Amino acid sequence: MEKIWLNNYQHGVAHEIDINTFSSVVEVFERSVERFRDRPAMANMDKIISYGELDTLSRHFASYLQNTLKLAKGSRVAVMMPNLLQYPVAVFGILRAGMTVVNVNPLYTPRELEHQLNDAGCETIVILENFASVLEDVLPRTGIKHIVIASIGDLLGFPKSLLVNFVVRRVKKMVPRWELPHVRFNDAIASGRAAPFAPVDIGHDDIAFLQYTGGTTGVSKGAMLLHSNIVANMLQAGEWVKNTVREGEEIIITALPLYHIFSLTANLMVFTELGALNVLITNPRDIPGFIKEIKKYKVTAMTGVNTLFNALIHHPDFKTVDFSTWRMVLGGGMAVQKAVADKWREITGVPLIEAYGLTEASPAVCINPMDQQAYNGTIGLPVPSTLIELRDADGKPVAHGESGELCVKGPQIMKGYWNRPEETAKIIGPDGFLATGDMAVITDDGYVKLVDRKKDMILVSGFNVYPNEIEDVLAGHPGVLEVACIGVPDEKSGEVVKVFIVRKDPALTEKDIVAFCRANLTGYKVPKFVEFRTELPKTNVGKILRRALRDTEAPRQPA
Repeated sequence: MEKIWLNNYQHGVAHEIDINTFSSVVEVFERSVERFRDRPAMANMDKIISYGELDTLSRHFASYLQNTLKLAKGSRVAVMMPNLLQYPVAVFGILRAGMTVVNVNPLYTPRELEHQLNDAGCETIVILENFASVLEDVLPRTGIKHIVIASIGDLLGFPKSLLVNFVVRRVKKMVPRWELPHVRFNDAIASGRAAPFAPVDIGHDDIAFLQYTGGTTGVSKGAMLLHSNIVANMLQAGEWVKNTVREGEEIIITALPLYHIFSLTANLMVFTELGALNVLITNPRDIPGFIKEIKKYKVTAMTGVNTLFNALIHHPDFKTVDFSTWRMVLGGGMAVQKAVADKWREITGVPLIEAYGLTEASPAVCINPMDQQAYNGTIGLPVPSTLIELRDADGKPVAHGESGELCVKGPQIMKGYWNRPEETAKIIGPDGFLATGDMAVITDDGYVKLVDRKKDMILVSGFNVYPNEIEDVLAGHPGVLEVACIGVPDEKSGEVVKVFIVRKDPALTEKDIVAFCRANLTGYKVPKFVEFRTELPKTNVGKILRRALRDTEAPRQPA
């Protein structure tokens, strides 16, 4: 289709990127650690390491993998830890050794961990001791031969490292008992220091990450993200934000876990390339503690998901933060709600810019222009070198103005799913377009507006109802803190709308909700059922799980 979106690119933003600018993620990283050698790179628990220190530590870790463990180029190495200084050291070390990073969610159950380690064919894992008992449970049923155990305080320096580890283990009792053959993270670094690291020839076609999808739609699959995919998305995002950021001067709050694709590419990759300071938040669920961390730095940027922004704006301490240096806030991972974006702007004075991506696209597909001042209800414009099409159920383009499944093509699209050619063929067509599973419309000026996930759409008496719309309306009710919407079976209509609500106002009733919806929605979109809950099920990054709500609802429905 005609690239009508290009007309609304910010002045100076190129329409295309040159994928050959860099041969690999490692080339980008090594250029950055050289250029910004003395600048702070990573901060966590009041400890800051410079780009020079990150260079040295990651080089030693690469040497350990190469010389001590004798791992070959292309070996898959699992990393299972939250946002700690050890994470970027391990990840950049693995990449520099020419190996593939397999990010593992630390909240995984034994079943999920076993599946991912075996599916990826991992022989090595770097894991925080807090989760070692889960690994112990499944170790005999995996191919893991090498275990590197990290502790929270490893890189915090003496004596803080000892104190933090003592509190974590003995006072807070956050480390369940475990017994595994292992090497300590700091010992691995020391071992690597003793042997010379031999740089590896890495190119576009080498796999940088096996990034597993959430597993909310069947078995979890590993998206093969090549060095070319990540480099492309870094260049695309870098081009998009270049008028807003300043090299070597940014301080970005990294609250989303780095093992999640949004934070991985946006924060760890793009902002490291810019010479920024990444402030790693280990536990963003501790909102009071999170706000205290924010206050320690002259923050310029932040990424997050709607539920995180919502939690912050509803905490009284958030208004006491100095936002005078803040310039860029990016929301992704789930739909940003108007009520949240408006309140965020009111409190901070900074617009909340919505972006859209998915694991299979490394992840960025669309971003709103960085000079946008107000919420517009769209996911923005396709980033440079990205083609989009809206297609119907038969895979044919829909007429302009009609909704269809968003399909994407560009250099950031994954090679495919690891060892799953049939699954890959279902999502990437012969023409190279990736079917996202998201329903969208394109406005006359080229902005993309998501209407909902294809699988989440509710069919009420033949009418399409999109949960995002219901949720967005109800998020605007002053008595609602969080809301989720699903369809439930109905004899007359096929399906009807049900909403689950976490109250901000304890006096809020079902009648209040229905009356509010009747005033703002067409009749068939008004919820037939309202259920109040103390909390809603969420993913590790805070995305509300409608599937979990449908699963709990199913047993209640008549067969």
